[in-house]
Amino acid sequence: MNPRAPSAPPFMSQSALTHEAAARHLIRYGGEFAPVTIARATGCWLYDTDGRAILDFTSGQMCATLGHSHPRVLEAIGQASREAIHLYSTMLSPPVLQLAERLIGMLPAPLAKVMFLSTGSEANEAALRMAKLSTGGFEVIGFDRSWHGMTAGSSASTYSGGRRGYGPAMPGTLALPTPNAYRCPIRHCRDACDRTCLEVGFEMVDRQSVGAPAAVIAEPILSSGGIIELAPEYLRRLKEMCEERGLLLILDESQTALGRVGSLFAFERSNVVPDFLTLSKTFGAGLPLSATVTTAALEATCHERGFLQYTSHVSDPLPAAVGLAVLEVVSRERLAERASESGAYLKHGLQALGQRFEAVGDVRGQGLLLGLELVHDREHREPWPELAQAVARRCLKLGLSTSLVRAGHGSVFRIAPPLTITREELDTGLSILERALADSLDALP
Repeated sequence: MNPRAPSAPPFMSQSALTHEAAARHLIRYGGEFAPVTIARATGCWLYDTDGRAILDFTSGQMCATLGHSHPRVLEAIGQASREAIHLYSTMLSPPVLQLAERLIGMLPAPLAKVMFLSTGSEANEAALRMAKLSTGGFEVIGFDRSWHGMTAGSSASTYSGGRRGYGPAMPGTLALPTPNAYRCPIRHCRDACDRTCLEVGFEMVDRQSVGAPAAVIAEPILSSGGIIELAPEYLRRLKEMCEERGLLLILDESQTALGRVGSLFAFERSNVVPDFLTLSKTFGAGLPLSATVTTAALEATCHERGFLQYTSHVSDPLPAAVGLAVLEVVSRERLAERASESGAYLKHGLQALGQRFEAVGDVRGQGLLLGLELVHDREHREPWPELAQAVARRCLKLGLSTSLVRAGHGSVFRIAPPLTITREELDTGLSILERALADSLDALP
């Protein structure tokens, strides 16, 4: 027995026992741990060590888009584990070559080259390095509510959290105001963005630039930023402004690709083809798999200039096999169409909560990537983080896993269940959320 570990009271639940151990040994990497310990997960459900079922309205960390332990994913893992799990970084395998061909076949020209990595941070890092190498510039512009990762370059363009206390970010990082139609960043619009914030934002960027443009990096829907959509006309104008300045456009579709928003890729709705596309969370069905996609011309330029992006798990065969399974399931089960239909149903249900509760200020998003913002009153739209936190805690006790995004003063719920969720499960989630709202409003002073 570990002499430093005091014995816990016998009446403690298994989850409480586990968290007592966590308090002794684990680094807290994002605030406190959730007050549950999950023993297994299947479909849209989590089961804790006390045997309680919890409906997953967050797709894990936004990665379990096919639900947990999808049979086709388990089959792919089993097959790959009998063939090859990991190889030397320059050695290729059939799953990697097949995945590259399948993915590029789903994308419009001139996107034609892909690199497979492990995380979204890595994919964005690779895109940023290629953009800087190919342009010769180093200035990178992101949105002031963005989340692109935790590695050096991706964290430098992450503005929704984690900036203070770590020293200077990479030089040349600049920010644009996020076009939040519900709460205009320049106090100009209300409920309809006319893109003035984009024009003003680029005027500020132009004044700060030292003439070394490299890239703009953007999420088509800023997820951690509060579920803020770049409308089609906004994204088209953004692309034009990039071209005017010699900036390459990187679209980070970590959370929006492969059916999540009702189309295979969010950029399709704007008819804008980026210079770089990055994929991750929705790509690996819970396994670490990401991709950086670009044009043949940009890849050739970077190769000629000695592009280097070694990681220990670049082009690993096992996650590539899982990626193939994901693309197969998304296509065969028509998950983009299902997300569109299920998302419309879920959005209607969330809007119905707004008919009952004055605190529901806004419901927004596309497909099965929706946001629900809680406010003190609808006229002044003051965020209500205390209510949001109370609702999140109450949801978990009632059997629903939810997520509060980092930006937006902590009063925005990101609601993104697996794309395989059923109508009955959506009704269950809506019912729990309604009860949690009512209970929390009654409990608050």
